[in-house]
Amino acid sequence: MMEERGLSIAHTTIMRWIHQYGLQLEEKVRHHLKSTNDSWRVDETYIKVKGQWTYLYRAVDSEGNTIDFYLSKSRDKQAAKRFFKKALAFSYIAKPRVITIDKNPAYPVAI
Repeated sequence: MMEERGLSIAHTTIMRWIHQYGLQLEEKVRHHLKSTNDSWRVDETYIKVKGQWTYLYRAVDSEGNTIDFYLSKSRDKQAAKRFFKKALAFSYIAKPRVITIDKNPAYPVAI
């Protein structure tokens, strides 16, 4: 986008901007996001990220809106707990009334 306008910016500069302004930007943008409902579907899958296999935990509501996601090197109860803690930390997300899960034994412990 910057190059289209004739600007050449190093990737390190962009990373510095993200670290400096990311939280402020998130606070301003959050109230524009579509709200989620209280019926969650949670699952994890094994994906490759930058050549490394990792677990992607993802929660969506009953309408398919993404609630949150979490990348983890492990598929255990600690990773599941961190995922749910992160997903529930946002005030704009409706607290779940129902959580649909698969047979991953870590989920009941984490919930």
